Amino acid sequence: MTNHWIDLKNSDCILIMGSNAAENHPISFKYVTQAMQNGAKLISVDPRFTRTSARADFYTALRSGTDIAFLGGMINYILKNNLYNKEYTAAYTNAPFIVGKSYGFKDGLFSGYTKGKPEAGPSLGGYDKSQWAFEMDENKVPMMDRSLENERCVFQLLKKHYSRYTPDMVSKITGTSEADLINVYKTFAETGAKGKAGTIMYAMGWTQHTVGTQIIRTMAIVQLLLGNMGIAGGGVNALRGESNVQGSTDHCLLWHIWPGYLKTPSASKDSLSVYNASATPKSYDSLSANWWQNYPKYSVSLLKSFFGEQATQANDFGYNWLPKVDDGKAYSWFDLFDKMFDEKIKGFFAWGQNPACSGSNAGKIRKALEKLEWMVNVNLFDNETGSFWQGPGVDPTKVKTEVFMLPASVSVEKEGSITNSGRWMQWRYQGPKPMGDSRPDGDIILELGHKIKELYHKDGVLAEPILNLKWDYDTNGAYDPHKVAKEINGYFLKDITIKDKLYKKGTLVPSFAFLQADGSTSSGNWLYCNSYTEKGNMSARRSDKDAVNNIGLYPEFAWCWPVNRRIIYNRASVDPKGQPWDKDQWVIKFEGEQKDGKWVSNKWTGDVPDGGWYPLENPDGSKREDSKYPFIMRKHGHGQIFGPGRADGPFPEHYEPLECPVEKNFLNPQRVNPTAVVYSSSEDSHATCDPRFPFVGTTYRVSEHWQTGLMTRPQPWLMELQPQMFVEMSEELAKLKGIKNGERVKVTSARASVECTAVVTKRFKPFNIGGNLVHQVGVPWHFGWRWPSTGAEESANLLTPPAGDPNTRIPETKAFMVNVIKL
Repeated sequence: MTNHWIDLKNSDCILIMGSNAAENHPISFKYVTQAMQNGAKLISVDPRFTRTSARADFYTALRSGTDIAFLGGMINYILKNNLYNKEYTAAYTNAPFIVGKSYGFKDGLFSGYTKGKPEAGPSLGGYDKSQWAFEMDENKVPMMDRSLENERCVFQLLKKHYSRYTPDMVSKITGTSEADLINVYKTFAETGAKGKAGTIMYAMGWTQHTVGTQIIRTMAIVQLLLGNMGIAGGGVNALRGESNVQGSTDHCLLWHIWPGYLKTPSASKDSLSVYNASATPKSYDSLSANWWQNYPKYSVSLLKSFFGEQATQANDFGYNWLPKVDDGKAYSWFDLFDKMFDEKIKGFFAWGQNPACSGSNAGKIRKALEKLEWMVNVNLFDNETGSFWQGPGVDPTKVKTEVFMLPASVSVEKEGSITNSGRWMQWRYQGPKPMGDSRPDGDIILELGHKIKELYHKDGVLAEPILNLKWDYDTNGAYDPHKVAKEINGYFLKDITIKDKLYKKGTLVPSFAFLQADGSTSSGNWLYCNSYTEKGNMSARRSDKDAVNNIGLYPEFAWCWPVNRRIIYNRASVDPKGQPWDKDQWVIKFEGEQKDGKWVSNKWTGDVPDGGWYPLENPDGSKREDSKYPFIMRKHGHGQIFGPGRADGPFPEHYEPLECPVEKNFLNPQRVNPTAVVYSSSEDSHATCDPRFPFVGTTYRVSEHWQTGLMTRPQPWLMELQPQMFVEMSEELAKLKGIKNGERVKVTSARASVECTAVVTKRFKPFNIGGNLVHQVGVPWHFGWRWPSTGAEESANLLTPPAGDPNTRIPETKAFMVNVIKL
């Protein structure tokens, strides 16, 4: 989330799309309700009429997988009707940047495309992104036209690209009526006026597509055009699927990042200097903060945190002790289980997860588990993953995998922090003691580390990384979360003077601005530097005192990365003179003294400013050379309407899901994202426009169950509320198939079949897609054979396809093709 939960109440219009927030993120809806009580409009766009839709001022439906078309139509509407915030767009986004002559778009492909080769992996193809570069002046600064008139400036290219997304065309693709489209576009575009704010709330209904990253980028473009980034009640706000997803991602859950979103090094980066040089952007524009120029400070401090005194300049701070990924190869969820299936992986720790139910194309995952030598299941209870060898259709005598179970404690039985969707790190204390033989995850990891070190002391190949690893996070023999939290924050490792102030060795670093690249500081995650300082544990604070602007920042309640900033890019909430676009609900404002039309003292108030420099302009309109552009994490300091770093194009483009009900893409000749990753083998079949699978399928959650149901399906009172796997369908489809509410049916995809109970409702309606009637159905993904004891209720992910987004490789579980047959 660019903003935070409480800030939702400051919005004038809330668009919930790719999410059923009222049911799946009910706490968020407290603040949505407050916004509505203050006059805000709520729009729900969803293939199914949900509990969120029931609370909305306006609801409309769209076919799953067509969100880019829907939002692309909004961009076209905003530009065609001159509803964008001209001053904001010209000053703060890269709309004025001139794009090089090598850039082009034709027949659904951007310039520089090369089709993928089967031997190169699952990607359908890739781009030479150098063809999307900006024109540079003699000082290597991007050339700009702030008037936005140059035919090759981003703004004009944007207008041309989305001029094809007319209401008629978008309606043809999405199934949404033209009248509904215009209503949504008009209502949300009104937030482009000064003093207005619009926000978007999305969840996995947007991410789990082969174009998931670009769906979110499309909405980011809308928000930049309307001036909704950085302001109170604005932003692009991701609703995480679990209370600590944000924290686990920040701390390196994903294969391609180190903590703090540093890059995982590849094998060709054979030294720390080469690695840092490749990851550190260089800007020649004096007004660009280009914050990632500090990359070496963060990477070296991380290595010092990993290896402590053993990390020195002489050994590259231990850089070569860390594993490297092979150049050009991915190690995502899909890729790991693909290799496991091919017997290239011997052992697997399934820690706090249930991939036998949660993974897309789960049938292949279950077969992959059979080919391991060993697996360790660390979880609260046994589950479909730990007992896969007892599952449907499995002969235990033919399974060679040795399975170990390590019982873990539940969250209330351990102390530590979570970081929620709004980036708020909150400290939680231990309640009851762990039951039985269960132990907190920290204790399990700590003991494993000690045991592994002992073994490497005796006999270990390539022992240095293990033996040199700093591993002193216990107190009186038990895991100490405070020691880890302090290590994540970071220490001064020697006496150091910064800005005439002496900081003593062993004291905690006050913020990431103090981190150094010479090995004199440590930090386990630079983004969290400032979370546990000499003043104490910032995340444990519980003050209900608001900031001076009284908009719900609550700066002394918990802690928010970075440096307790509650709304990121908040320097975009003010005009170039430092004065808020919104005079009533302002986030920050400049209150320095002025003399002769010039600022002569520096003072910001409100939220922690996104950089404490002077404003871009003096009160008299003259430019300042000691300021910075507001989008400080971008190399050139501007919000990216044109995104030349994405794998599938600098502008989002509508492509159909891998499995879809139409034979062609109505917008261009490329039906599927030409850079999508598709895992194809006998175990990875998929089908498009196949008469055996005529209906669009999607997955979703219900309130009564949690994730794969591990904590909820064993509970009889929750099973009484939602006892069975079900498929939700329209009355029209039920009539067509001769199915009555409550009857058992079979839902079949190209990969598997799942028995379900039919739920016939008005919540789904057929779509008119290009003159053809298209039906959609939905299945919850909380079930699996382990509970209930009948073993008849299986996982929806047995049905989902082996395809993913090229940027993230997240699976496309929200749009695939199925059939429904009455049993």
